Amino acid sequence: MENGKSIYFLSDFHLGVPSHEESLVREKLIIRFLNEIEPTASEIFIVGDMFDFWYEYKYVVPKGYVRLLGKLAELSDKGIQLHFFVGNHDMWMNDYMQQELNMKVYFEPQEFEWNGKKFLIGHGDGLGPGDKGYKRLKKIFRNPVCQWAFGILPPQIGVGVANYMSRRSRAKTGNTEEVFLGADKEWLIQYCKQKLQEKNFDFFVFGHRHLPIDFRLTTNSRYINLGDWISFYTYAVFDGNDIQLLSYNNNEHKIIRNY
Repeated sequence: MENGKSIYFLSDFHLGVPSHEESLVREKLIIRFLNEIEPTASEIFIVGDMFDFWYEYKYVVPKGYVRLLGKLAELSDKGIQLHFFVGNHDMWMNDYMQQELNMKVYFEPQEFEWNGKKFLIGHGDGLGPGDKGYKRLKKIFRNPVCQWAFGILPPQIGVGVANYMSRRSRAKTGNTEEVFLGADKEWLIQYCKQKLQEKNFDFFVFGHRHLPIDFRLTTNSRYINLGDWISFYTYAVFDGNDIQLLSYNNNEHKIIRNY
């Protein structure tokens, strides 16, 4: 890593909900954050669910988000490498982000190493024990035939169905995402512990959970969940030696920390 530069991680913007007006306020705040980190950022990771729904039709992409996409294009043009891990809300990506933003797009957790520190990074959906219903559903959503079948629907119908399902999912989840379940019940902590039996990682960085968590797994390994930009406005920054989980709107007290 270049001296004086840092790598930034953020996740779960869910742009598009609960309304256009509220989403726009959130989008502008994210852009303000990106403006502030631009001088020190060497790479930026968006770890899934940038949008509450995204589907790339052959000649159409969802309406909106031009401010964020424009800012990301500007950052990319200035030489800042952008990374994106598809989430469960925006998994139907093809090559739009790669072509327009020179963004690297990943569909599964990936390993990275900087300055001798090893990372495993991913969105986090469908990992760890339990949630078998979603894991089956994810296989269906990732199936190319199912994606093609959805694509032949007119966008007005397809986007409407997707938004309806998203609202149902959010209503079912409620506020449970804001409660730390304990190490023995947090499925991503269990996943990380299992991976450590196979290979050593200094840091595990995930999204999806929405709750910002900085949890020490072993003396030399930590699990970071990035939280979201709906309730917590949290992000992580790696300076080449250590990683910090921080809040952009003074919600540090809401971050779950276990050292």
